[in-house]
Amino acid sequence: MSEAIFRMPICVGEDSIDVLSHVNNKEYLRWMEEAATLHAASCGWDFEALRAVNRTWVARQHWIEYLRPALLGDQLELCTWVQSAKRVSSLRRYALRRGDELLMVGATEWVLVDFEKRRPALITDDIIGCFAPLAPEAPELKALGISRLVRFAPSPGL
Repeated sequence: MSEAIFRMPICVGEDSIDVLSHVNNKEYLRWMEEAATLHAASCGWDFEALRAVNRTWVARQHWIEYLRPALLGDQLELCTWVQSAKRVSSLRRYALRRGDELLMVGATEWVLVDFEKRRPALITDDIIGCFAPLAPEAPELKALGISRLVRFAPSPGL
């Protein structure tokens, strides 16, 4: 089992900056996907391991709430964790910080898919068991100063 909260350091470079001189919105989504992929790999579930069992994760919905701008040269930390899993879907949370300052909160509803059939597949215990889901009120989140989570409306029944 890996750490419940995965941390990805980010140094904001020129390619991430938009015409308003702050990080472009698309970068946050790219970073979220990268952190989720790295977290899964740290648990032993990289693309190749999932492909070996004919599975892959696909994003169904994303939610992002921008709280403060990130700027060129900022040293950031993107935290991500799995909050919950249902039959075929998992809710993953994100929090982007600059030091103790919270810049963004986000969430993604991921669906496990049969790679060949391109249809939802049941999440097995060996897959979800390595992620150690965290409830919104978990002390580990409070210790990082993450008390605010993005508002969203997840899909019913997945």
